[in-house]
Amino acid sequence: MNRLAFFATSALVALALASSMLFVVDQRQFGVVYALGQIKTVITEPGLNWKLPPPFQNVSYIDKRLLTLESTDTEPMLTAEKQRVVIDWYVRWRITDPSEYIRNVGLDENAGTLQLNRVVRNAFQEEINRRTVRELLSSKRETLMADVKKEVVEAIRRGKPWGMDVVDVRITRVDYAETITESVYRRMEAERKRVANELRSTGAAEGEKIRADADRQREVTVANAYRDAQKVKGLGDAEAARLYAEAFGQDAQFAKFYRSLEAYKASFANKSDVLVIDPASTEFFKPYRQGGSASAAN
Repeated sequence: MNRLAFFATSALVALALASSMLFVVDQRQFGVVYALGQIKTVITEPGLNWKLPPPFQNVSYIDKRLLTLESTDTEPMLTAEKQRVVIDWYVRWRITDPSEYIRNVGLDENAGTLQLNRVVRNAFQEEINRRTVRELLSSKRETLMADVKKEVVEAIRRGKPWGMDVVDVRITRVDYAETITESVYRRMEAERKRVANELRSTGAAEGEKIRADADRQREVTVANAYRDAQKVKGLGDAEAARLYAEAFGQDAQFAKFYRSLEAYKASFANKSDVLVIDPASTEFFKPYRQGGSASAAN
């Protein structure tokens, strides 16, 4: 029983010792082996590796993938014309030499992020000081990013190399500082209101002009139509008078009698019309009496 316990304990100790000596390096990482605090070796290929057990040797891991650093500073920068602008940017970078990176930058990716953020911001400040706002928003923006990348690469390789590589530098936004943005918006609003009022007044004047022209044309059209109507009416009345005169001229007595009948019809247009007169003495029925006498005589 004691021998079984001894073998079991020995196996556990051997297993623990083996687990402390073996380690796996992922394909996304560098494996850095330390011997008493000094870098012993850097493992760049993925796979199973071994080392001495602690405290003789230890292992740490550093990311070898492409990393992204985004700006978090909202402090405005001055352009060439002394305008305060705020920019958003990002940098794509990776660790290429873990030994130099650990010696000159830090033990993890956060150390590189802090150092790189400072260098990139200084490079942007220097380049923006040389350019106007128009140049920041125009095609020279690409030149600005290329110059910043060049300065950053020179900074991390100058003196003690940082063991990293900067792949790309990009600007995502350029805007005025908040104190300037409000005044710019007010000026833009005032300008838009001025243009809108100008368009409204121009439209109102044009509308009045169109309405006045339409009214004038209407009056001219109505006057011409009235003139033509009166002319046609006059010609019709003249023709009617001529026809009446021609017809009535053939028998004056009959014409007079016919007009009297028309007058009688107009006087008794309604059944309720009543005339209280003496037919024998009134002039109104005189043509009738004469017409009747003439008819009797004939």
